[in-house]
Amino acid sequence: MTYFLLGLGLLLGPALASAQARPQPPAAPAARYLAPAEQLTLRAALDLAERVRAKAATLDKHVSVAVVDAAGQLVLLTRGDGVGPHNTEAARRKAYTALSTKTATLLLGRNARANPDTQNLNTLPELLLLGGGVPLWHNGRVVGGVGVAGGGSPENDDLMGRAAALPEANITSP
Repeated sequence: MTYFLLGLGLLLGPALASAQARPQPPAAPAARYLAPAEQLTLRAALDLAERVRAKAATLDKHVSVAVVDAAGQLVLLTRGDGVGPHNTEAARRKAYTALSTKTATLLLGRNARANPDTQNLNTLPELLLLGGGVPLWHNGRVVGGVGVAGGGSPENDDLMGRAAALPEANITSP
């Protein structure tokens, strides 16, 4: 058995050595194929929602709040006491719209109505052009969106959505 292994080593040794000596193609740099992603955490979503609720309390309102991540996936959805059930879906769609368009939905809706070329944005299935959706920015990139519904007016919902910023984490809303 020892002679067999020794012979096998003598036979394969030069082949293995030459395989190691051949230059290997360089591996593709990860940056060419992967983009760095910073994801909102559940803790961030909870803090964002708490800030919205604190602002809502100053207006004596109860609201539904949705937070989506950079991919548009729902991280958090809450319904305020006494808020109509349609507002949970409205909050989610406002958050998604703000993320997707990188624009606060109050401004987006007003701009769309004023421009005949963009009036049909409201026909896209997931977009909702009502005030209350705000994109969330971190280091020049949109990392999510917050949506607020049930605050009594588009302006109130927008005001509450803008209160969601987390300056200590450099997460801002426009």
